[in-house]
Amino acid sequence: MEKQFKINFEAIESYDHLDAMEKTLFDKAMQIRDLAYAPYSDFTVGCAILLENGEIITGSNQENAAYPSGLCAERTTIFYTGANFPEVKIKKLFVIGAPRKATSSIPIPPCGACRQSILEYEAKQKDEIEIYFASLGGEIYKTKSIRELLPFSFDASYL
Repeated sequence: MEKQFKINFEAIESYDHLDAMEKTLFDKAMQIRDLAYAPYSDFTVGCAILLENGEIITGSNQENAAYPSGLCAERTTIFYTGANFPEVKIKKLFVIGAPRKATSSIPIPPCGACRQSILEYEAKQKDEIEIYFASLGGEIYKTKSIRELLPFSFDASYL
């Protein structure tokens, strides 16, 4: 018997349709994207995380000539957050990625490794993390949880 998954997400038409905090996260992700170290792929990604205490943490992708030693923006940011704010819940994660010189793009979701890492933090905090991924022009997709992007997810309950 064939079965299908349904992915629930919200398509936000533009930056103008974001609330004030979402605009702040978008802006911070866009700003930190400019600081990405991506000399090999020239694909730059910025990430902004909102913590329950109101703090915003940012990070960008960091490449390395010895592939795959680099790290995506999402994992750079979430690992820093986990190391420095281990008891503070993550409420929202905002990511923007595109080739460095692009003037437009499509919303780029987190890669599989980043999805798994976000899942770990969602499970740890026992609370969902809203995931936003955006284009350079402001088209945004939003999910209420990483589980929407990671069906058949693997977590500690299997160990």
